[in-house]
Amino acid sequence: MGWNLFFWLVICFPTNIALLASNFYQVLILSDLEADYINPFDASSRINYFILPEFIGQGVLCALCLFTGHWLMFFLNLPLTCYHAMLYVKREHLIDVTEVFRVLNAEKKLRIAKLALYLIVLILTIFRLTLIGVSYLGLEHDDDLAYLW
Repeated sequence: MGWNLFFWLVICFPTNIALLASNFYQVLILSDLEADYINPFDASSRINYFILPEFIGQGVLCALCLFTGHWLMFFLNLPLTCYHAMLYVKREHLIDVTEVFRVLNAEKKLRIAKLALYLIVLILTIFRLTLIGVSYLGLEHDDDLAYLW
């Protein structure tokens, strides 16, 4: 029981928050580039700085969900992890400075879709963390909850 609480609270929750924040920052940079608030070199260098840690974090989270037997979370993360692996193998994972305006809309849509997936995974993580916490504290019955107030 303690291992599940540790897994969801210390490993999954901070990893999901980091992936969500990183992806939100990338969408924000692409929006600034679209509005011409930032130059293409700065935008691509800022986004490329977060790409490899995001890929590693996503892969580690997917592998941990596989090894610990959390199948729903594994199958939610698997398509994006495979997509990241495909991009990395083809060496198309970094944004090119010279072609950033050509791929701006596609990259922005991709990152918004990833943001939605990370948000769904975060909501499921919070839900699972709450269930594990209530079970760990032994508050499964409604009568036990009256003592908290």
